[in-house]
Amino acid sequence: MVDTEFLRNLAGTNEVEITVTGRKSGRSISTPVWFIQEASKLYLVPVKGSDSNWYKNVLAKPEMQIAAKGTKVTLRAKPVSNSGTINEVVEKLRSKYGAGEVKKYYSQLDAALELSL
Repeated sequence: MVDTEFLRNLAGTNEVEITVTGRKSGRSISTPVWFIQEASKLYLVPVKGSDSNWYKNVLAKPEMQIAAKGTKVTLRAKPVSNSGTINEVVEKLRSKYGAGEVKKYYSQLDAALELSL
């Protein structure tokens, strides 16, 4: 269960910083990511889809750190395997951030991760 301070900070931001473990280097790698929150689920969509290095790193080691406005939690990510669910998450991403912005930054929309809060 994630603490209320993290949830409050998550609600007050449009971007989280994720830290994953490099599948080859073993080093911690951080990057900012847009997200969708639905009730107790957090969805992340990699900008280069399944070709994104951080996505490949999470597939190899599913535990990742999520930081929102200074608070951090460690969560286990699960790849979304259903293409219909991926499409739903992408549509919510377009709705939240704007279709033009998503088109500008996201080159491939074939992957998403789900994390339980």
